[in-house]
Amino acid sequence: MDIKLTHADNRLLTIVWDSEPILSPDLCKLAETQLGWKRTTTYTVLKRLCNKKLLINENALVKSLVSREEIQKAESRQVIHRTFAGSLPQFIEAFLDGRKISDSEAEKIKRIIDSYREDI
Repeated sequence: MDIKLTHADNRLLTIVWDSEPILSPDLCKLAETQLGWKRTTTYTVLKRLCNKKLLINENALVKSLVSREEIQKAESRQVIHRTFAGSLPQFIEAFLDGRKISDSEAEKIKRIIDSYREDI
């Protein structure tokens, strides 16, 4: 899934995911309260997300067509490929940036990696 999201796209998607299904006038009110957006801005971003087939707006009822997790996975893969030439180890090293992690975090990461290993 090759998705290009702007910061505004992501912010509106988050509101929809947290509130769906939501009537578009209610979405405008939430965007105004949470983001300081005017109604026209919300409808512009909503239309763009509908054109990208990420949201649907039928009879003023807005729902997502993709989950938050799907977007997170797609965007993560794009960052790793674009910025780190596809190298997961380089990404992890840059992400940690010398920061220490707890034993429980390290163990959880190890379990995740082990679940994806080809040779197990």
